[in-house]
Amino acid sequence: MGIVIIGAVFVDIKGYPLSTYIPGGRNAGRVEQVHGGVCRNVAEDIANVELRPTFVSLVDNTGSGQDVIDKLAKHKVNTRYIEKVPDGMGTWLAVFDNDGDVCAAISKRPDTTPLTKLLEEKGDEIFADCDGIAFELDLEKATVKQILRYAKKYNKKVYAAISNMSIAMERRAFLQEIDCFVCNQQEAGLLFSDEYDHMAPEEMCRTLAANVHSANIPCMVVTMGGEGAVYARSNGESGVVPAKKVDVIDTTGAGDAFFAGTVIGLTYGKTLPEACEIGSRLAASVICTAENVCPRFRPLEFGLNIPVVD
Repeated sequence: MGIVIIGAVFVDIKGYPLSTYIPGGRNAGRVEQVHGGVCRNVAEDIANVELRPTFVSLVDNTGSGQDVIDKLAKHKVNTRYIEKVPDGMGTWLAVFDNDGDVCAAISKRPDTTPLTKLLEEKGDEIFADCDGIAFELDLEKATVKQILRYAKKYNKKVYAAISNMSIAMERRAFLQEIDCFVCNQQEAGLLFSDEYDHMAPEEMCRTLAANVHSANIPCMVVTMGGEGAVYARSNGESGVVPAKKVDVIDTTGAGDAFFAGTVIGLTYGKTLPEACEIGSRLAASVICTAENVCPRFRPLEFGLNIPVVD
């Protein structure tokens, strides 16, 4: 069944200024609407590496919800476990500056509680034969507990990302049961109640290594935008992964693509630094386009000896 991804679907509404962005001013520009959500993006990213992930999620019982399913299916994502429910999708409204960075955003979360029942009914068939599990840590607590229980039952590696750290902070204890947790530098500061924005990669790496050891977190990766990423395991392994140098057009989805690449690498036998390198490459391929997912790659481009199933 490939990698199973569990998370929410969002509709992203993005505004781009035509000239210099003026905070608080009237900015002429263009507005685009695309399918989004951390794990929805991750599912499409993994599919675009010619793998065949399964996406477990919810959408609205509207034409927009069907559009999400149709697009994922076109990319050869297994959409069998996407259910249509009222208020099944969230909305993310963002305004970008001239450097392609988000300067203002508002998010309306969907109701993801039906995922708990879905996993109760179909969890065994979803997880028994999968290659690995990736999910959003800020899902409902009951859903997170179910995912971790199935991962333990079937001895599957589990990887987590977040879309809302304020919610994920309430789930801190779960990090000890997750094989690798990925977040950005600001989110790591919130998690460990500290300020990391001023840190260069080498200092961030040392700090992260100390934190994961003291908190007994098996593995954690922190992305740092243009400065790359750092990783650390509780056993003492740590390092820095430089960012790829590309022209920035839109940073939306870059963190999701990094997570997808890291999950791909760790699931299919790569070391942690090698997996982060795959993540860095996928993130770079997103940043230099207006898309929020990576373009198509072949597994062999990342040294993955995985047969492609058409």
